[in-house]
Amino acid sequence: MRGTRLGDRLLHIYTWIIIVWLSSPIAVMILFGFNDKQSKSNTSWQGFTLRWYAELFDIPDLTVALRNSLVVAAASTVITVVIGTMLGLALGRHRFRGQGLTNFLVFAALSTPELVMGASLLSLFVSGNVPRDATTIIISHVLFSLSFVVVTVRARIVTLDPSLEEAARDLGATAWGTFRQVTLPSIMPGVLAGAMLSFALSIDDYVVTSFVNGSTVTFPLWIVGAVKTGIPPQVNVMGTLIFGVGVLIAVGNAVAARRRR
Repeated sequence: MRGTRLGDRLLHIYTWIIIVWLSSPIAVMILFGFNDKQSKSNTSWQGFTLRWYAELFDIPDLTVALRNSLVVAAASTVITVVIGTMLGLALGRHRFRGQGLTNFLVFAALSTPELVMGASLLSLFVSGNVPRDATTIIISHVLFSLSFVVVTVRARIVTLDPSLEEAARDLGATAWGTFRQVTLPSIMPGVLAGAMLSFALSIDDYVVTSFVNGSTVTFPLWIVGAVKTGIPPQVNVMGTLIFGVGVLIAVGNAVAARRRR
């Protein structure tokens, strides 16, 4: 008994150490968004201030980079969710020729290093004489985040009871009506989870974006370029706000799921 209790306590301590370790970079980012820095560097604490929240958009290039990231993330998420949901439904519910190959390609994309994907996409765009801009970034982000939506939707549709859809059709519902009123609400948690993953992967991507961006600068690219001259506190503030919105969405999704149960 004593050994079991000791093991449980050690496990709890280890869990909290991991949580603190994973949370410490986020805490530092939030903290230095309030740093009253007097020099170019923002690496040492020099006092508390709310100044940077008031001057959040005072750096034009940084504001444009953030806007580019938000536009790219939103566009790629919408496209990815639509295509990924349909593909996840097909893989989870139907049997068709080439299904094994499709499954292999989906999981291969998950395991492909970003360096390899970025280089291959660059070669594709260059060989096709495709100008690199925000459009090529969106296409690239759709390609590397599509698998995450497919996997989450497929996992959800596999657990769905087919008799619910059959009952809807027996009661006179059309195929579209069955999908809209029965299937889609049932798989919506998986769709939302895939959308959140897709948005998060897109807005913080650096490796693939650096290959295909052309002259378009996104938020991560701007931050890397600003390292040599010193990252301004506005970056910490923007990161804090993005993180806060993500937390609110996750909490809202969890509360909604609990109410549904």
